[in-house]
Amino acid sequence: MRAQTRHQLKQDSFSRVTIGAAERTAHWSVEHRNTLAIALAAVVVIVAAAAGGWYYLSAQNEKASFEMTEAVRTLQGQLRPAGTPAQPGVLSFTSAKERAEAAKTKFQTIEDKYPHTRSADTARYFLGVTAATEGDYATAEKDFKAVVSSGSKELASIAKLALADLYGNTNRVKDAAALYQELINNPTTSVSKVTAQLQLAELEQSNNQPLDAKRLYEQIKKDNPGNEAGQMATQKLAELK
Repeated sequence: MRAQTRHQLKQDSFSRVTIGAAERTAHWSVEHRNTLAIALAAVVVIVAAAAGGWYYLSAQNEKASFEMTEAVRTLQGQLRPAGTPAQPGVLSFTSAKERAEAAKTKFQTIEDKYPHTRSADTARYFLGVTAATEGDYATAEKDFKAVVSSGSKELASIAKLALADLYGNTNRVKDAAALYQELINNPTTSVSKVTAQLQLAELEQSNNQPLDAKRLYEQIKKDNPGNEAGQMATQKLAELK
């Protein structure tokens, strides 16, 4: 994924979803907090689909998983300049809002058709994603909280990550910090301890708390010598001097 500015990320916070991005979590999680949440959830969706419909063998869950994959692909659709014709065989949209609306319809259908399934929980998460993309933060918060309460442990941690990011971007710094700390204390496969640490450190740094940010970066550097997370922490510490 190409590097993007913070301004661009806030304008189109969930614009590019790739499995490769999720695999490089430690490398770019600080600069791509919003994209990270959806990338990780996409991994959960695709792995579950491959396993046979969220580990259930029923035809309903298999259908739900297939529709979920299609909905995620819609959210991954490319953006093209207004007035530019779509290329045959390439899913694209003229704006992030158009793309979000198309995806939202698919996710809502899944939630309505397949209640009480893991796919429905994941659809609810992505409804929060599309709401955040459209600037409807109240709805996004409601959806993310619902997933935290009813989703699986892995999906719940992703929803917490997205919710913390939402709080950070809407000046609810204490609420964001509390969620990041929860994730640090209770890491999962989807959201590791270092991912939450890096994002909390960035939150502190961007909100004029350099000493707290420095403490976190020093801990990350100590715990992750020689890997990308440790290198990133070293770079951030240099910025704080």
